Amino acid sequence: MPLTDTLAHDDEKRRMVLLTGAVAGAASVATAIPFVSSFAPSERARAMGASVEADIADIAPGGVKTVEWRGKPVWILRRTPEMLASLATLDDKLVDPHSLKAQQPAYAQNPHRSIKEEFLVTVGICTHLGCSPNVVPAGTNNPGVGTDWNGGFFCPCHGSTFDLAGRVFKNKPAPTNLEVPPHRYLSDSKLLIGEDNAA
Repeated sequence: MPLTDTLAHDDEKRRMVLLTGAVAGAASVATAIPFVSSFAPSERARAMGASVEADIADIAPGGVKTVEWRGKPVWILRRTPEMLASLATLDDKLVDPHSLKAQQPAYAQNPHRSIKEEFLVTVGICTHLGCSPNVVPAGTNNPGVGTDWNGGFFCPCHGSTFDLAGRVFKNKPAPTNLEVPPHRYLSDSKLLIGEDNAA
């Protein structure tokens, strides 16, 4: 075989080896990407455990904002001085007025069940059967809450009532106070729900 033919043949072999290697490398990468990405949590999984940041600057005194955390509604209630004063008058009507049952982090085990007295942060799910109560302001004509109602939360499903700190009233189906999720303040106007300084 002439030298030029041998060189051409060697070049052809080299090109085939390089082309085969390139195709095999591309196939390996194409196979590896879905495999490696399967180790990363899905968007849904991230949402189920992720913390949620909430802007609280736009909540008027007496107003409530609802945000979603782990697929649950979380209420942020900005209480007025009158609302806070009403809490101390209810102890004898409540199942767990001092929040002794672990429905809140240790920093929220106080009469107002919060870090800052002004803001209540609570999961808006009734502790009876998981229904979502309604916010019922003071003075509302609602047969489920009675005439001396100071404001709070009423579950229309089975009649459980909670005060403005999420504490459950006696003789109602709900066994415990509303849950207070872990949370912390990032600033005077930003709240992070889902993690706290203890985490």
